[in-house]
Amino acid sequence: MTKLARIAVVAGVLVLPGVGRAQEPSLAAARELYVAAEYTDALTMLNTLAGAGPAKSDQQGIEVYRALCLVALGNQSEATKVIEGIVKSDPFYRPDDADLPPRMRTAFSEARRRLLPSLVQQRYLVAKAAFEQKEYATAAEGFKMVLSGLADPELGLAGSEPPLADLKLLASGFLDLASKAMPPLAPESKPVSTTVAPAIEPDPAGPGGQTGTPPAAGPRIYEASDMSVVPPTTIRQAVPRFSGSLPRGAVAALEVIINENGSVESATMVVPLNPAFDRGVLDAARSWQYRPATVNGTPVKYRKRLQMAVQPPSDR
Repeated sequence: MTKLARIAVVAGVLVLPGVGRAQEPSLAAARELYVAAEYTDALTMLNTLAGAGPAKSDQQGIEVYRALCLVALGNQSEATKVIEGIVKSDPFYRPDDADLPPRMRTAFSEARRRLLPSLVQQRYLVAKAAFEQKEYATAAEGFKMVLSGLADPELGLAGSEPPLADLKLLASGFLDLASKAMPPLAPESKPVSTTVAPAIEPDPAGPGGQTGTPPAAGPRIYEASDMSVVPPTTIRQAVPRFSGSLPRGAVAALEVIINENGSVESATMVVPLNPAFDRGVLDAARSWQYRPATVNGTPVKYRKRLQMAVQPPSDR
């Protein structure tokens, strides 16, 4: 292949030149069909995957691509039902705005704005029922999710007016009560030994010959599977053109850690494609910028994964 590689981001997939059709039904194969504008075939494969009880990690991706295909095929009413199903199953799920066409971004925003008030109230009732059953840990998590939902900007003025404004006060109060009612963690007990083991002198230099105490664990890194996190949104995610040869039908994957400032802290090719191409992508990824992920409004670290598929170059 001699033409310059054209890189684009489509619904979380970095697209490269030369995609071939996959034979086995899979989310990756359906993505390739969508990128190749074979929307009917992609939708058929996605419907098969959705009916086969997919893993939770794949379910949202399958539904998002089903909605994309339906929109592309002009079936807006069915696409709206799929989007509403995504929001109902996870009110805190936010697809990356940069990964969706404008019509889909609008549809997701409208669905969340329409459904969030009732979904937040349902979560409150579930959390309150757990509190009344003295399941304080479950209740506390539920009230945290309610407060996170009430802080969602999609709610707009509705979040500051009754009944949601009253719900915020109630959820905060119950969260405080649930947290105080949870029993303290018991100190770890050490088994009593009836034998005396020979003393082992610790290596003062530690593992690897480095002196000092082990480093403390860093902050938690959230992922898409964490329901409490609002994922980062893309500000800058450009990939350089590639002039080398790439195998037709190739697939690669990139993983980035986005810190609390929205900068890429580290980037790794978890499925490499081509040494020169990989280096270019990793160099570019370190300059990408996002609005950071948040939990209850507080910026947190986030692990974002991008899949890359090969797309035929344009004739332009």
